Amino acid sequence: MANVMVLGIGGSLKANSASLAALKHALAGAADVGARTELIDVATIALPMFSPDREPDTAVRQLLEQARAAHGLIWSSPLYHGTISGSFKNALDWLELLADDDPPYLADKVVGLISTAGGTQALQAINTMEFAVHALRAWSAPQVVAVQQAWRAIDAQGRVRDPGLASQLEKLGRQVAEAAERFAACHAEPRATVTFAA
Repeated sequence: MANVMVLGIGGSLKANSASLAALKHALAGAADVGARTELIDVATIALPMFSPDREPDTAVRQLLEQARAAHGLIWSSPLYHGTISGSFKNALDWLELLADDDPPYLADKVVGLISTAGGTQALQAINTMEFAVHALRAWSAPQVVAVQQAWRAIDAQGRVRDPGLASQLEKLGRQVAEAAERFAACHAEPRATVTFAA
């Protein structure tokens, strides 16, 4: 599994971001099964606003290079007004520059999804992210983690207070890493040729 890389993208512009803490916890789960992990924190990468006509700067090129290199990804966003945060959506918008890759976008990669909410509607951000996963030609991991009342579940130091939630996040990270390894193995093997009798 050392050849498998899982990239986490997320967080928010808020100090002590609960969504970033949850993402780090899930990446630790991926690392526990031997995957290499990398993290893109939207608060620190300083991405410019997406414009199709804008020349990608260093931060954008870093995002694209890491997305290309990843075998699996984990996305984590807070819930803002019923959907994902603007800063997280901006990062996803820059992935449009992967359209001309072969294969395009995030094809043949698996994506695990996490959202955090101050209230009880965290699943709404997950739903939005699933649409984006499919639009980018990737596969959604079957398990998702929607963190309700994140201010209770994760403290200001980024510690997950609830052992059950910690277990879910770690399981998601493991699931993404293991699925990514299987996807990579499938695409490394030569495909069988099917012939039909005349």
